[in-house]
Amino acid sequence: MIYVVIIFLWVALLLYLVMGGADFGAGIIEMFTSDKNKSRTRRIMYNAIGPIWEANHMWLIIAIVILFVGFPVIYATMSTYLHIPLIIMLMGIIARGTALTFRNYDAVHDNMQKVYNKIFVYSSFITPLFLGIIAGSTVSGRVDPQATNFMDAYIYSWLNWFSVAIGFFTVALCGFLAAIYLIGETQDDTERKRFIRKARLMNVAAVAAGSVVFIASVKENIPLVQWVFGSIIGVVAVSAATVSLIALWYLIAKGKRFIIRVLAGFQVTMILITTTYKHYPNIIILKNGGHLSLIAHQGAEKAIQMLGAALLTGSVFILPALIYLVWSFQYKPGQTDNETGGH
Repeated sequence: MIYVVIIFLWVALLLYLVMGGADFGAGIIEMFTSDKNKSRTRRIMYNAIGPIWEANHMWLIIAIVILFVGFPVIYATMSTYLHIPLIIMLMGIIARGTALTFRNYDAVHDNMQKVYNKIFVYSSFITPLFLGIIAGSTVSGRVDPQATNFMDAYIYSWLNWFSVAIGFFTVALCGFLAAIYLIGETQDDTERKRFIRKARLMNVAAVAAGSVVFIASVKENIPLVQWVFGSIIGVVAVSAATVSLIALWYLIAKGKRFIIRVLAGFQVTMILITTTYKHYPNIIILKNGGHLSLIAHQGAEKAIQMLGAALLTGSVFILPALIYLVWSFQYKPGQTDNETGGH
C-alpha cells in the first residue's frame, strides 16, 4: 500500500503543477500584458481558469495530508526548516484567491479594483516562485537539522542560488502553461497570435531559467546533471519533452487546442520525472549527507493502509466529478470539431 500512497503523492504534485500552474500563470501573463490589452486578457483568462481555479488547491491539500498522515517525519522537517517559504506561498494563495473574488464579484467597482488587480498579479508571481524554491530546497542539501543558529536553520535552508533558480524556472513554466491554455480560449485570430507570442516568450524564459538552474547546481555541487542524464529514464524523458515541444509548436498553427494542452502537460510530466526519478525514494536531502526517504521514513503501517484505502476510495468520486466539471464548462452545444480543437 505504501507504493499506492507514493503514487498518489507524486500525481497530486504533478496535477497541482499542471493545473494550478496554468492558473497561477494566468496572473503572470496578465502582469506582462500592456494596459490596452489587459481587459481582454482578463476576460479570456476567466474562461480558461473558471472551471477549475477553486478546485486546483485540492491537489496541494491532498499532498499535504499524505505527508502529514503517511510521512510525519518528512512533514515535520519541511514545516520546520522551510516554514518561511511555506508561509509566504500560502499567503500568496490566500491573497490571490481573495483578490480574484473581489475584483470579479465586488458589489462596488471603484479604485479598489486597481488594488485587487495588483494583489492578484503579484501573488500569482510570488506563489509559484516560492513553490519552486521549496521544491529546490528539499533536494539542495541545505536543510540542516543540526543547525545551531537561526540563519543556518531557517534562512540558508532555502535562500540559495539553486533554490531561487528553481523558483524562477517554475514561474516561467507556469506562464508558458497559461499561454498555451489561453491560445485555445479565443477564436479571434489577433488574440490567438498575441498569446502565441507570449507562449514563445515564456518558453524562452523557461529555457533560460532552466539553464541557470543547471549552472547553479554546478556552482553549489548539486548533482542535477547526474539526476537528469544519469539514467536511461532521464534521457528518454528529456528526449520526449524535446520532441513534444517541437510537435506542440507545429500543432499550435493548426489550431488543435486540446492536443497542445496535452503536450504542454506532458512536458511538465517529463520534467518532473527527470528531476525525481534518480534520487527516489529520497525526498529531502540533508546538509549532513543524510536524507529522508519515502520508504525508510514512512509512518505506521496501519496509518499507511488506511491512507491508501482512503485515497483509492476518494479517487473514485473525485476524478469523475472533476472531469465532468471541466467538460461541462468547456462544452457548448452546437460547437464544431474545429472550435474544440478537433477532439
